[in-house]
Amino acid sequence: MHDPQRQLAHLLSRRMFFGQAGSALGAAALVSMGETPLQAAARQSAAKAKRVIYLCQSGAPSQHDLFDYKPLLTERQGEELPASIRDGQRLTGMTADQTTFPLTPSKFPFAQYGESGAWLSSVVPHMAKIADDVCFIHSLHTEAINHDPAMTLLQTGTQQPGRPSLGSWVSYGLGSENVDLPAFVVLISRGSSLGNQQPLADKLWGSAFLPAEQQGGKFRGDGDPILYLGDPAGVSRQSRRQMIDAVAQLNRLEAKSIPDPEIEARIAQYELAYRMQASAPELVDFRDEPESTFAMYGDEARKPGTFAANCLLARRLAERDVRFIQLYHRGWDQHLHLPRDLSRQCRDVDQASAALVTDLKNRGLLEDTLVVWAGEFGRTAYCQGELTADDYGRDHHPRCFTIWMAGGGVRSGIQYGKTDEFGYNVVENPVHIHDLNATILHQLGVNHLDLTYRYQGRDFRLTDIAGNVVKDILR
Repeated sequence: MHDPQRQLAHLLSRRMFFGQAGSALGAAALVSMGETPLQAAARQSAAKAKRVIYLCQSGAPSQHDLFDYKPLLTERQGEELPASIRDGQRLTGMTADQTTFPLTPSKFPFAQYGESGAWLSSVVPHMAKIADDVCFIHSLHTEAINHDPAMTLLQTGTQQPGRPSLGSWVSYGLGSENVDLPAFVVLISRGSSLGNQQPLADKLWGSAFLPAEQQGGKFRGDGDPILYLGDPAGVSRQSRRQMIDAVAQLNRLEAKSIPDPEIEARIAQYELAYRMQASAPELVDFRDEPESTFAMYGDEARKPGTFAANCLLARRLAERDVRFIQLYHRGWDQHLHLPRDLSRQCRDVDQASAALVTDLKNRGLLEDTLVVWAGEFGRTAYCQGELTADDYGRDHHPRCFTIWMAGGGVRSGIQYGKTDEFGYNVVENPVHIHDLNATILHQLGVNHLDLTYRYQGRDFRLTDIAGNVVKDILR
């Protein structure tokens, strides 16, 4: 699948620091094996995951209404959040002028599921069925309190734009196992919420100062996921091949006079696009899927661009060894009318999220596929706006939120971390965004301290100067 000579040339052009396991491999060994140092290190370290499917829930799902059960909120409904619990936390502009912060329980009843006894809300009945297959982390926290910087931090390791995304770092460090498809694929779906649909910028899957070919390849959500897969009428594959070769020659001539890495990236992208014309049509054609697949994922999986269809496509990408598969589902920003809009969002994602884990497990792919389900921060334990018997909203809350992970060497059926009885502060095993990203890289066989890139005189990495692998959740 690899072109060793091309990979070696690309590797030697990198200004990357690998650590002892990678640097011990000589150039001759790399040519014969077709591996980068990080690929070899990952293999030698018995990486638990070969690929990642990241189900990113844009807008911040409410942990209080999904995964983090707090009976005290019911007992003290409408009472004021104690000042000692809030402890002077800064508020967003949406609630800074509120004079009262009434405690707000979930409208949705909770119950325990599986042998693990995980508490889940009635609004995610399908996820409840996979409770013993996943690890819930209740103690995620972040510094960012607004969506754009929080999502940027979650996906790039910093609140400021201009850094490579997680998927780009993985693609850069480990490359692709399938040369006919991008190593990093992005799929976006729009939620059914009637409220806010937070915008998503290309920086979230961008490569920044890494080589441009490491950016995420975004598939379309409407109509055909990939445009122009077929050659125009009257254009043969041979003539298309000749055209691409001619353009590549012109680009290489330009590269001799102007040493711009973007030119090499353009050549690589032309080649990938040509190969995708043969590989992608079969990838996005669901007609070979049996009816049992659509019964599992839900009928929405028949509609291109839905979250369910993207989950099914993610499984098909995983089968073809795409390294990093990033799904974004918009619409989780429920400042007002949370019961209405959260229910709609959960109908979008609940069945398909659970189906993806089950499907991967049934096919023997979950063992080496790491699935991550996460938003950018949590929601407050108090109500934003007016609290009524049937309606409420919740503001942003960076101090604690819940995510789940499955497969890829992560322990299943466990609850990690703990928040206080108000669901407001982490009281046990805090996990920062940098820790989460360090752990994801670790499961891929990569030491996050080794995956660095020198740019403008500084060595950058995804986890900046922080990050600890959360070893307690790993097998």
